[in-house]
Amino acid sequence: MSAETNPSEPVIATYSIVGFDPASGDLGVAVQSKFFGVGTVVPWARAGVGAVATQSSANITYGPRGLDLLANGSTPEQAVRLLTETDEGRDSRQLGIVDAKGRAASHTGTKCNVWAGHIVRPNFAVQGNILAGEAVVKAMAAAYERAQKVEGSELADWLVAALHAGEGEGGDVRGRQSAALLVVREKGGYGRATDRYIDVRVDDHPDPNVELSRLLEIHKRFYPSLHRNRPVR
Repeated sequence: MSAETNPSEPVIATYSIVGFDPASGDLGVAVQSKFFGVGTVVPWARAGVGAVATQSSANITYGPRGLDLLANGSTPEQAVRLLTETDEGRDSRQLGIVDAKGRAASHTGTKCNVWAGHIVRPNFAVQGNILAGEAVVKAMAAAYERAQKVEGSELADWLVAALHAGEGEGGDVRGRQSAALLVVREKGGYGRATDRYIDVRVDDHPDPNVELSRLLEIHKRFYPSLHRNRPVR
């Protein structure tokens, strides 16, 4: 399958992180970009399966197709290969995947606008393009790992901490506009009818990461039992 992005559409210059909490089983994506409504394009996740971030000249089919591949037994590395090998636009794509076993993989195409790159570690992957430099993704990875050590914290906190660290190192060189946080949990949504435990978006704001943090705190106050009674695997 070949899927080219319309040349008239803006490149999603972005930094993002996909993560998995082995203690609770939560999976999620956090992203910030100088792009309107980035939460409608980059983050994809399915409880018990995995999480995907698709960006740069984003091929949004990577989201649902990547999750289907994971659900059918592919590892994240295999999913990345299967998604990109038949895509003629793969050199301009960026992709991060983590599965419900904590395995992770990323792809940064050779034609992504610099600086572009990624870091893959157990249980998470960080990726970004048109960034101030490699320090952005390094800071994100370090912040995510530090945040995990904070007593009472959860995956959503770790993901958002990574975004703040990335912005602290310069983030997207074009500036800031939108951010999003998606965390899935089996029957974690409203009325236990879906897996969309946390789904908050900042579509257009001068400081989207700060606003995203504010919305997360509101979510914690609005749904205290969900945050207090996290699953134990």
